[in-house]
Amino acid sequence: MEAPGGSRPVTVSDVQELVRRKDELEAQIKACYELLESKGVGMNEPLVDAEGFPRDDIDLYQVRTARHNIACLQNDHKALMKQVEEALHQLHAREKEKHARDEAEALAEAQSQSQSLPQAFARVNAVSPGSPASISGLQVDDEIVEFGSVNVNNFQNLQNFATVVQHSEGSPLSVTVIRGGRKVHVGLIPKRWAGKGLLGCNIIPLQR
Repeated sequence: MEAPGGSRPVTVSDVQELVRRKDELEAQIKACYELLESKGVGMNEPLVDAEGFPRDDIDLYQVRTARHNIACLQNDHKALMKQVEEALHQLHAREKEKHARDEAEALAEAQSQSQSLPQAFARVNAVSPGSPASISGLQVDDEIVEFGSVNVNNFQNLQNFATVVQHSEGSPLSVTVIRGGRKVHVGLIPKRWAGKGLLGCNIIPLQR
């Protein structure tokens, strides 16, 4: 594994490996401390008696070795913790970069979609419950880009809608709307129902 700051970017598995090594070091340090405790000494007690002779109540070699190992392991542990910190910092910085890049791409895609959407010429501002318009899935604020044969190029006034509806009574009428920044197709069948007209919705021209 490359050390943090190396040529290869740090990965989550790199950090997991560093943490595994840290846990191993901590287990070794703990084992050394337990060995000292079993001998009745710590890191600082003198290993000679009051007269300056080596103590004969403990295994001096084992104690010295354990103390030396603890000192070395603690140094290794300190260096490893620094590596973990640097690796986590790199990961966090890269996540921030990725998040910013994803947001920029999403914004660019949304702008691209809005630029490529066909131009609407009218908007639905009311839909009666149970009406043919409601049953077809037409919704308030849908912006109409195609209504049968009517589109932005030939639309003149609301009479165009009335003409298409009258000629399409009882037959499927293809309607395309823009809803939430997306193009949606609606299959509308103008027909008589309990309310007024053949659609049960109100459409107003868009002022461009």
